[in-house]
Amino acid sequence: MSQTPTRTLGNTWLLPVITLIGAVFAIAAAFLGSGALGGTPINQAAGGALSADATPLAPAGPAFSIWSVIYLGLAAYALWQLTRTARTSPRQRSLRPWALLSLLLNAAWIWTVQLGSLIGSVVVILALLAVLIRIMYILGAPRTGGVVEQVLTDGAFGLYFGWVLVATFANTWAWLADLGVDAVQEIPAGVAGIVVATVVAAAAALLDGGRVAPALATAWGLAWIAVGRTEGQFESPVLVWAAGIAAAVVLLAPALRRLRR
Repeated sequence: MSQTPTRTLGNTWLLPVITLIGAVFAIAAAFLGSGALGGTPINQAAGGALSADATPLAPAGPAFSIWSVIYLGLAAYALWQLTRTARTSPRQRSLRPWALLSLLLNAAWIWTVQLGSLIGSVVVILALLAVLIRIMYILGAPRTGGVVEQVLTDGAFGLYFGWVLVATFANTWAWLADLGVDAVQEIPAGVAGIVVATVVAAAAALLDGGRVAPALATAWGLAWIAVGRTEGQFESPVLVWAAGIAAAVVLLAPALRRLRR
C-alpha cells in the first residue's frame, strides 16, 4: 500500500517565498545604503575610513565591482528557490535561513557604516563571515540541482565568502587605524595582514575540497590591494609584491587540493 509523502514546512512555498522577499529587501537596502542613488558612498562614509587609500589593506576602488556579480548571483539564487528542485532539496532547506541571514547582515553592515560606527561594522562583518563559513559547510552536502545549483549556490556564495574574507581584514584595519593604532599603518603590519588572510583563504580551499569561487574572490581582493599600493599614501613595492604573491597562492591552493584528490 503506497503512502503519501509527508509534507513538511520546508517542502511548501512558505520558506522559499520568505527567502525571496527577504533577499529582495536586503539587496535593496544594501543598494540604497551604498549611496548608489545619491546618498553617501561607502568609501566616503565614516569619515572616509573605508576609502581606497585609508589603510595598507584597503583594496583599490574597482575591486568593489565584484558586488555586482555577487548580488546578481544571490538574486538568481533567491528566485531559483521557487522551483520544485530547490523547494524539495534537503541541501537548500538547510541553506535558506543562513542565506537570508547573510543578506540581512550584509545590509546591516552597510547601514552601520553609514551611521559612522566602525566598531559596529567590525562586529557585523565578523558575524557575516561566521555565517558564510557555516554556509560553506552546508554546501558540502550533495547537490540535487545539477549545474544550476552549482552556479547559483556554490558559485554565488563562494564568491560572497571569498570577498567578505578580504573585506573583514580591510574593515578591521580601518577600525584600528581610526582608533589611532599607528602600527596598522606600517608596512610590516600590512604584510602581516596579507599573510594571515592568505593562510585563512588557503586553509579554507584545502578544507572544502578545493572550491574555486572563494579563491577567485579572495585573489581578486588581494590583487586590488596590490594595485592600490602602487600609488597614494601607502605606496609600497613590498606590499605590492606581498599582495600579488598572496593572490597567486590563494589561486594555487584549490588547484593543489584537487590534484591531491
